[in-house]
Amino acid sequence: MQINNVISEDNALQTLVSQLSVCLISKKLKAITVESCTAGWIGKVLTDQSGSSDWFAGGLITYTNQSKIALASVSEKLIQQKGAVSVEVAAAMAQGVHRYFTQCVSVAVSGVAGPGGGSEDKPVGTVCIATCLNNQICTHRFHFSGNRELVRAKTVKQALTMLLQAVSADN
Repeated sequence: MQINNVISEDNALQTLVSQLSVCLISKKLKAITVESCTAGWIGKVLTDQSGSSDWFAGGLITYTNQSKIALASVSEKLIQQKGAVSVEVAAAMAQGVHRYFTQCVSVAVSGVAGPGGGSEDKPVGTVCIATCLNNQICTHRFHFSGNRELVRAKTVKQALTMLLQAVSADN
């Protein structure tokens, strides 16, 4: 039963990536990822599709606060005020990468995958995701249940969904 669930989920991700690639190519855009809690998993799923270099520019793994500041241009003050796991920091991550790339849509994720690291305000499973296209930012805060692997897998799927929504909505 568990193998069937993995195969089914893999097919769902492949379908999302396929739809996203078609949209990106038709709009002459490339995707960029800025990942914290998923540590490159979104980029891996995107590049599992052959030909992804036509529509995927690359990604950053900004696992620590210092890497968010240095690589994604997130303000240290913002991290101190809102915390690394916040929609504000996710938005800054998604927007910050655009100083290096043009004609791109970005997705950024930051979260508490667990099993430790949660707090009352941000329990394990709290994930913030942001997309940025043409300086239009969309953010969401989620609470995913499950163990570390499930939280991260659900984050990947939701990030791909949000990327597709951002590109599909762009006129």
